[in-house]
Amino acid sequence: MQALLLTSCFVAALLVSLALKFWLASRQMRHVAAHRGAVPAAFAAIIPLAAHQKAADYTLAKGRFGLLSTGFGAAVLIAWTLLGGLDALNAVVRDALQPLLGDMGYQLALLAAFALIAGLLDAPFEIWSTFRIEQRFGFNRMTWKLYLADALKGALVGALIGLPIAALILWIMGATGSLWWLWAWAAWMGFNLLILVLYPTVIAPLFNKFEPLADESLKSRVQALMARCGFTARGLFVMDGSRRSAHANAYFTGFGAAKRVVFFDTLLAKLTPTEVEAVLAHELGHFKHRHVLKRMVAMFALSLAGFALLGWMSAQGWFYRGLGVEPNVAAPNDALALLLFLLVAPVFGYFVSPLLANLSRRHEFQADAYACAQASGTDLAAALLKLHEDNAATLTPDPVYVKFYYSHPPASERLAAMQRGVGAPA
Repeated sequence: MQALLLTSCFVAALLVSLALKFWLASRQMRHVAAHRGAVPAAFAAIIPLAAHQKAADYTLAKGRFGLLSTGFGAAVLIAWTLLGGLDALNAVVRDALQPLLGDMGYQLALLAAFALIAGLLDAPFEIWSTFRIEQRFGFNRMTWKLYLADALKGALVGALIGLPIAALILWIMGATGSLWWLWAWAAWMGFNLLILVLYPTVIAPLFNKFEPLADESLKSRVQALMARCGFTARGLFVMDGSRRSAHANAYFTGFGAAKRVVFFDTLLAKLTPTEVEAVLAHELGHFKHRHVLKRMVAMFALSLAGFALLGWMSAQGWFYRGLGVEPNVAAPNDALALLLFLLVAPVFGYFVSPLLANLSRRHEFQADAYACAQASGTDLAAALLKLHEDNAATLTPDPVYVKFYYSHPPASERLAAMQRGVGAPA
């Protein structure tokens, strides 16, 4: 009875979320297409019609592709769960490898096999997105050689990092009793903090080159801004983002004293020094308002709740049977529980995504207000419009789609808030 109830809840949540995704995507595409013919009045003197239409076409192309990938993803999820895909994979790996590798070896092999198959299923969509859609609109600079090198390095890094933490969590699940989920959560949080420290100096350089910022004038401007804001960083670096994409960005990376400021070379090529300063001031606003810390605390809390829920559900036979898997009798079920939870949790988590998106948009308004106080609001607005144009971001998104998905407010709302000198729309 409980297994049937779980199956019904899972199917209902999947169908409702799928219908909602298709409805929202259709609204977005209709709205963008309807406003393709004219630049919004607020931007008519700044954004060329050709750029506006390119952004609309880019949005529509990604929207149509998103519908296809969403449908495929739902079909794959059903295949893994209710149609028995994960159950079949588990049986093959268990029967072949448990006698040779033992319980831990079998479980790690199951996780690795699942990750490999999932990656192969996703690869055609990633390739199409990169080499067809991004290529068509002039953003892709990735070569096949670089793509394959990235894929190989990503798989190796994933194995070197993922397998040890997976082994640790599996060991905790099997060795620490009914409160294993609490110890596993602590290990997971420690792992995430370690990655924050190691990423800038160990992981990121495997994929990109990072050179110290050579422009002394810009360097002095940025250092003066950070001094005004009471922010310290271990260095200012330029990343060769142009090797892969024409999209531009800037970000902070690292944790504590290991923080770095990283500029994409494409960003420096498109913005003036004062505009770069304004963009950096926006990022500093996130630190000033403790947005990064708040998001980390929220992540810690959500992951704790997730581990606690998994700790309870993994001990229930109906959890496995309700999702199309027959639990092992002579082998641990810990890896199965992890995989099922990772497959199913996003279906239910989708319904809280508007709340997270709304919080993120509020943070962006606050960061904009801080940037306007510490640098030039005019330069921030100019940088925002340049980046919107260069990244082909639509100026006419559907309002409902925005509320559900957008982590950043639309350009019109951000500029209006800057002009009013407040941190959020009235």
